[in-house]
Amino acid sequence: MQKIIVRVDTENQALLEEKLTAQCYVLATALDGEYYRKFAARTAYAEKLLLFYGEDAVFRAREYGADGVVLDLGAEGLKEKMAAVRRALGKNSVVGLFTRNRRHESMIVSEAEPDFVVFRVWKDGFDKVKELTDWYNDFFLIQSAAWVMEEGVPAEELRTDFVIK
Repeated sequence: MQKIIVRVDTENQALLEEKLTAQCYVLATALDGEYYRKFAARTAYAEKLLLFYGEDAVFRAREYGADGVVLDLGAEGLKEKMAAVRRALGKNSVVGLFTRNRRHESMIVSEAEPDFVVFRVWKDGFDKVKELTDWYNDFFLIQSAAWVMEEGVPAEELRTDFVIK
C-alpha cells in the first residue's frame, strides 16, 4: 500500500492547526519564511518528516531544520551534485530525485542513490508512466514516488511506494 506525502504549495493555515495525519510533508520554497518556521515547528512537534522542494530547497532545509529535499538535478553530473547535497544536509537526510519519465534517466537517477526516485504523472500519458513505474519497480530496489501533477490521476494504480499530492 502506498504512503501519502502531502505537498504544501500554498500557505494553508488549517495545516498549522489540525492534527497532521500524513507521515511526511513537502513544502514549496516559494512560501513565506514565517510559514516555514511555523510549519517546521509543527512537523517537528508531531514527529513527522518535512522536506522542501523548489529553488533553494537545500538552503531552506538547512535553515528550517527539515529532514530533506525533493530535487530536480537533471542527469548531467548527477553523482557529484548528489554528493554535494548529502554534504550540505548530512548523511541521514532524505533526498528524493525527479526523473524525466524515461527508462535511461531513471537508471541514471537511481545510480546517484537517492532515497526515492520521483515520477511526475498527469492524466494524459498516465498509461506510459504506469508502464515505466512497473518496469522500474521490477528492476530497482530504490523506492519510488508518483508526483501527482493534476486532479483526477488514479495514482493508486501505480506501483510506487509513495504518492505525493
